[in-house]
Amino acid sequence: MHEPKPAIDTDLVRRLVDAQFPEWRHLPVKPVAFGGWDNRTFHLGDEMTVRLPSAAPYSLQVEKEHRWLPKLAPLLPLPIPVPLTMGEPADGYPWHWSVYRWIDGETAKAARIADLSAFATTLADFLIALKRIDPAGGPWPGQHNFYRGGPLTVYDDEARRAIATLEGEIDTQAATAVWEAALAADWRGPPVWFHGDVASGNLLVEDGRLSAVIDFGTSGVGDPSCDLAIAWTLFEGESREAFRAGIAADDATWARGRGWTLWKALITVAGHDANQAEAERQRLVIDEVLADHERWA
Repeated sequence: MHEPKPAIDTDLVRRLVDAQFPEWRHLPVKPVAFGGWDNRTFHLGDEMTVRLPSAAPYSLQVEKEHRWLPKLAPLLPLPIPVPLTMGEPADGYPWHWSVYRWIDGETAKAARIADLSAFATTLADFLIALKRIDPAGGPWPGQHNFYRGGPLTVYDDEARRAIATLEGEIDTQAATAVWEAALAADWRGPPVWFHGDVASGNLLVEDGRLSAVIDFGTSGVGDPSCDLAIAWTLFEGESREAFRAGIAADDATWARGRGWTLWKALITVAGHDANQAEAERQRLVIDEVLADHERWA
């Protein structure tokens, strides 16, 4: 039985801030336009945000970000979130929470991107820089990041159940072939840093260009193939080719990237009752992944 999620609203944030950081009592609190699902985000004045995990699994990410983001930031070519302080559980809210410096920009989900191929190349450069950072002591895949960076086998049963559920709705034979190809494409490289959730909602845009990368909650050290999902969720045609060329992923890594993307799309569509619009978007992603596998097989 799932524990009920705490009610996270402006009043709660106001009480938490006032009690724990009274120096900011004078600053207004208001929700951000796109507050996320795993975490709820609020403006604190004009230059800070308050970010609260919405459920217990996400709370494991708070201390990780506070420890590692300040070490990663100086080594990356684009801004990433800057944690300013960590709040304590209080007032019925059961987990640690964060205050971050505000980063300007619209998400790639909402913004106009001037040149998608150039955007793809800039993102690839960022991920290459991330992978080059010394991984010593970094967080290995686990519950804190839903096993991103580990072997896809952890989701084998879930993926196959979703494929069976979608019989008659998608090409289940092709989906099984993509999934099994991903499982067979063993990762043999050294562990490297990865972001873990490179999605349009975590890429910020200013003046039509990629300006920052946010939400490192699922980051860690391991296999970086999970970071390739953006190739099928945002890019297509020339921009996908630009991303693949920039990221310099070998065929096995690209196959595992398809696997991560397919798994997420499958479970979203199979459980579509909660969000029909997102399910339709993920059906298109499945189509793109299957076509890409057919092209490169």
